[in-house]
Amino acid sequence: MIDRIPAALTIAGSDPSGGAGIQADLKTFHQFGVYGEAVITLLTVQNTVVVERVECLKADLVEQQIRAVVRDIPPRAAKTGALGNGAIIETIARLAEEFTFPLIVDPVMIGKHGAALLGLEACDLLRTRLIPCAYLLTPNLPEAAALTGTDVTNLAEMREAAKALAGLGARNVLVKGGHLTAEATDVLLHDGTWFEFPAPRIPSRHTHGTGCTYSAAITAGIATGHDLPSAVAGAKKFIQEAIRTAPGLGHGCGPVNHFASPSQ
Repeated sequence: MIDRIPAALTIAGSDPSGGAGIQADLKTFHQFGVYGEAVITLLTVQNTVVVERVECLKADLVEQQIRAVVRDIPPRAAKTGALGNGAIIETIARLAEEFTFPLIVDPVMIGKHGAALLGLEACDLLRTRLIPCAYLLTPNLPEAAALTGTDVTNLAEMREAAKALAGLGARNVLVKGGHLTAEATDVLLHDGTWFEFPAPRIPSRHTHGTGCTYSAAITAGIATGHDLPSAVAGAKKFIQEAIRTAPGLGHGCGPVNHFASPSQ
């Protein structure tokens, strides 16, 4: 039975409060009918209010996890989240050269609470080693700005950033507009064609794990056989509904609703 279920892999950090990281990814995979696998890169001590500690695993342990999973239950798609340091990025990039499945790279740099989840020394390795391995790169506006060294504050600048990031080797780029002041419009550059995914802004403080959940939903869509624009469209609808129906848990920036129904 398991062999008939599409598998997807997340390579990311752990959030013990369950709203982000591998916990959010696995919940999202499940909602989309995908068998979820998880390789942990770092551990955090956090809740909806604060991140108190971040500890990266050794790069060789990350490598062993990936190799064990891929040789036994190969995923149809994989994603990365928080990676923590350059050694882990270099390891994943080296392994990704052998992957026979698409890799979605969510370049997580700073958590929702402002805690650094990627060391500054690792940013160059992210640009030069991992981004060229990406089937899809999914930065938000601050991440796109950090990766390109330019301001990214509107749709025109989002398009310029997407082109610059594609120039670094990413096959496709989705610049997420969740930080825009008007509509939360995302811009996708896919095989040289532009797509836009507009959505109304939903006033809510419960947005912890939105980036993880969104990229996991895209990964699940690809794992179940959807083309990239369709996978992004379905994931966009899912994350919007997950934000709209957030359960209101925690005393700070709470999680979205991972019980939301996917539209695919």
